[in-house]
Amino acid sequence: MHEVRDPQELRAIAHPVRLQLLDELFLGGPATATELAERLSQSPANCSWHLRQLARYGYVEEAGGGAGRRRPWRAIFRPRRWGAADDSAALAHAGSAVSELLLRRELDQLSDWRAARRAEPAAWRDNGFVNQAIGWLTADELAAVSAEIEAILLRYAGRAALPADRPEGARPIRFVAWGVPVPAAPQ
Repeated sequence: MHEVRDPQELRAIAHPVRLQLLDELFLGGPATATELAERLSQSPANCSWHLRQLARYGYVEEAGGGAGRRRPWRAIFRPRRWGAADDSAALAHAGSAVSELLLRRELDQLSDWRAARRAEPAAWRDNGFVNQAIGWLTADELAAVSAEIEAILLRYAGRAALPADRPEGARPIRFVAWGVPVPAAPQ
């Protein structure tokens, strides 16, 4: 797991177009700035600029072949983590902003799924899930739960960048998990 220590690395993804570009590359595979521009209703120049910003921090890379706007780009699968207790103020601020943006984006995706799920085949409709629970844990137990969930998610996450590893019939699935302490009640 890559520990992000540079606020600029986080700011590189803190833009809606860049997040859309990453989604397109992970879901659709390598593509040129022009192809991505068509999919996102953006200009090729804008997509090219954002792709270069993503490449600067290791989120995407050139896939080889082509030149200029005709060169294909691919997403790089590299799990990242941020939000350590010893983060600088700048990194903590960037981390909070990116986390908020990503969480809002995932909640929008969940709302979209819930609105459209009745149109899904029964197997997909019935196996999609949302779970919620409250448990009493120690800090060490919470760390263990986090590690278990991370291990489960990483088991499948690499397939986003490696289409050959995807089983027949597989679809992209969005996972979001959090475990946060409930604020203490006033005494």
